[in-house]
Amino acid sequence: MWRVRMHQLLSYIGQGFREDYSAPSVLNELLGQRCRFTMFRRKSHNHQEINTAERDAKVKQLRDALGPLSGRSLKFCSDACLRRYLEARNWNLEKAQKMLEETIKWRSAYKPEEIRWHEVAHEGETGKVSKANFHDRKGRTVLIMRPGKQNTASPEGNIRHLVYLMENAILNLPEGQEQMSWLIDFNGWSLNTNVPIKTARDIIYILQNHYPERLAIVALYSPPRIFEAFWKVVKYFVDQKTFQKIKFVYPNNKDSLEVMKSFFDAENLPSEFGGNATLKYDHEEFSRLMALDDIETAKFWGLDHQNNGYE
Repeated sequence: MWRVRMHQLLSYIGQGFREDYSAPSVLNELLGQRCRFTMFRRKSHNHQEINTAERDAKVKQLRDALGPLSGRSLKFCSDACLRRYLEARNWNLEKAQKMLEETIKWRSAYKPEEIRWHEVAHEGETGKVSKANFHDRKGRTVLIMRPGKQNTASPEGNIRHLVYLMENAILNLPEGQEQMSWLIDFNGWSLNTNVPIKTARDIIYILQNHYPERLAIVALYSPPRIFEAFWKVVKYFVDQKTFQKIKFVYPNNKDSLEVMKSFFDAENLPSEFGGNATLKYDHEEFSRLMALDDIETAKFWGLDHQNNGYE
């Protein structure tokens, strides 16, 4: 029943709520059902805090459980990586092992570190997703997303473009920093520019399962009401840890401004996000920088002298 009502709501959203005014009742019914389910689901996430020594022991146990690794898999599975997977699964060893082994298989097949800018550059021509030329207050890489500038209809193209930029952002993180910040500008966004539901679901799955604990904040800046209505349903499919990092930010809201101020310097922040800087995407210059980063990526993974390091 819940899936049927979900399908109805997505149909209403796809039609822009133009002709059928029963969508709000469907939304309320869905929220009631989903909230009852989620109330019990999220209670199960409670766990006792463990100290540093216990965490270090868990990391060692996870490494032992993974068994011998080599090549790129060994390089990927650093102690910091293992900690992120354990943190994502509330330090449950078996769940973290299962999650990490699935990521190793995914990386072996998808080979995200082999994607090069020239393969996805057409997806970035409008600047719908790009790495910012500034960092947040903790020196973290910032990705800027402008869904209103969606320029292709290729699900796989959109996913590979984002995966490429995730890998690039990670390699550009300062030493000791594991997370990045996302800024999402909804200017120009509409149902016509929105990615398909299936694509959005696939992106969420990849981010939550293969890039755990990589986000410090996701700032949704001035989203339109139609997105807010959709989010009320979609948010229940987002992992609780990720959900807590997603912030709706509004220009005239004091609390919103404080959130932005705590993460970003107004002098660096583009005016589209309430700052004093100018946001200008130059595709040719960005492509030049990404090509240089691709050289560093190849060196990091040993791809300049090695065809395949997965075993």
